[in-house]
Amino acid sequence: MNEKFGWIDYFFFLLMLLISTGMGIYHGIYKKQQTATDYLLGGKQMAIVPISMSLISSTLSGLALLSFPADIYRHGISLLLTSPMHIIVIAIAYYIYIPVFYDLEVTSIYEYFKIRYNNKIRVFASIMYIIHMILLLPIIIYVPALAFSQVSDVSVHYLTPLVCSVCIFYTTLGGIKAAVWSDALQFVIMFGSLVLVVFIGTISSGGVSNVLEKFAAGQRMNISFEMSITRRDTFWAVAIGSSFAALNHMGLNQGFVQKCLSLSDFRSIRLTLVLATIGITIITFLSGFSGLVIFAHYYGCDPLQMKFIRTYDQLLPMYVVEVANFIPGLPGLFISGIFSASLSALSASLNCMAGIIHKDLISGFLPKDTSEIAVSRHLKILVVTLGVICTMLVFLVERSGSLLPLTLSVSAVSGGPLFGLFTAGMLIPTVHTTGALWGGIVSVIVTSVIIIGGQVHKFRGTFKYVPLPVSTDACNTTITGLFNETTAAIAHSLAGVEKLEQPFFLFRISFFYYIMIGGSTAIIVSVIVSHFTERDKPLNKKCLSPIVRSLVDDGEFTKYHTTEKAIEMLSKS
Repeated sequence: MNEKFGWIDYFFFLLMLLISTGMGIYHGIYKKQQTATDYLLGGKQMAIVPISMSLISSTLSGLALLSFPADIYRHGISLLLTSPMHIIVIAIAYYIYIPVFYDLEVTSIYEYFKIRYNNKIRVFASIMYIIHMILLLPIIIYVPALAFSQVSDVSVHYLTPLVCSVCIFYTTLGGIKAAVWSDALQFVIMFGSLVLVVFIGTISSGGVSNVLEKFAAGQRMNISFEMSITRRDTFWAVAIGSSFAALNHMGLNQGFVQKCLSLSDFRSIRLTLVLATIGITIITFLSGFSGLVIFAHYYGCDPLQMKFIRTYDQLLPMYVVEVANFIPGLPGLFISGIFSASLSALSASLNCMAGIIHKDLISGFLPKDTSEIAVSRHLKILVVTLGVICTMLVFLVERSGSLLPLTLSVSAVSGGPLFGLFTAGMLIPTVHTTGALWGGIVSVIVTSVIIIGGQVHKFRGTFKYVPLPVSTDACNTTITGLFNETTAAIAHSLAGVEKLEQPFFLFRISFFYYIMIGGSTAIIVSVIVSHFTERDKPLNKKCLSPIVRSLVDDGEFTKYHTTEKAIEMLSKS
């Protein structure tokens, strides 16, 4: 289990970086983008196929592709349910959320808050998104870098600045066009290598039936239907809770929506989303199934317990190098695909954050006669600055074991309230500025208390998600004997933890529900507060989803000031 990269693996990895760099040079120098619309939306003339590939690639970051099989390896098959749920999630995004952004012709989705509510809520939402991404992106880059270091002799300290610099370079020069075409290339690498690895792994493990048999023997085929929000991964937590998170990540994600808006018409958006749905569903299934294949391969000899890896996120790269090294270059191609997915997420996010900061936070302070060329230059400076900050924070992630769960918590704290504010604004006409503001504030407080409280108890050891059992019985007997003593000590320690008093149930809620709880809180509070306060501005019907616009009268209803007045107008209609 000590296989490493060969020269041809390094060659494929460097080739991927060189091609991505070339795309940035091509779109930035030879096909100059003079306006902000060119830089952020590709002049609204992007092609369907590369955009659909880009949506797939940037949605499935390297962090997701590595953690997905690792989670199934440790906790069972439940997480595989997320694969078909993407069909429903993207359909909801297409019919409810994306038409609103398309009709309003916004560059930043947070412009919606200024049109629907006021500029204060827009700034509040934009700042929350930027903080969330700056804290999350270092993790998205660090985890694949850690995985790469597992199968190579390259230190994370050298690798991270190199690949981040390449990504910053081609995103700065080429804007969304370079990012999209690089994503398309990275999708081909990721999809092709994933199919090959799963196929080879399944054959080497004795076929699908043998893989399923060993997975079942490891107690990992059971799906719990228990109606408890404190259970980690029940059917309801994965199917419902994770769907809210996926909807927030796609239908209300600046990068996802921005790429959709770069297309010329809504028919192109529909076709693009169909292709993206197919791709995301297939790749998440293959990634999840690889968790079953890996478990079958290491059945009876867990690599982490044997100290072959430092974290379960390194399972997949170690497995690929071990089972696919007989095909020259395939391990390098596969790891390139994993890293490519992270670069896709990074490039898309840098492009989006630059657009949001300029549009929502800076543009109001610039002279009205600022040229489009100057705006494009400002955007490029922002991309470089944000990229450098995220790269520097990667080293902070490495040095602080507590930063990872803290950052993931911050993601949920910001995601829930924003999901609620968007949803309330688009689906509930009676919600107005005061209600939305209080809904956002209360949602942030509630989700912060739940998530931070849960993390505190996890750090103290009074609460933890216990993974399904693993074995080392099939490993070398000498090492196994030593490990059995360690296992006994760990089991004794865990038994002691179980006897401790359980934390309050709110702090034991499954993380799958965090976005749903935050969003629901924001919606409920905004509706209640709006009922008892006056509207401060008329309602723009374009801010409503098409499915509820027919409920709004074109005349007085768009000018009402109280909920009672709105009900009166409706009763007369």
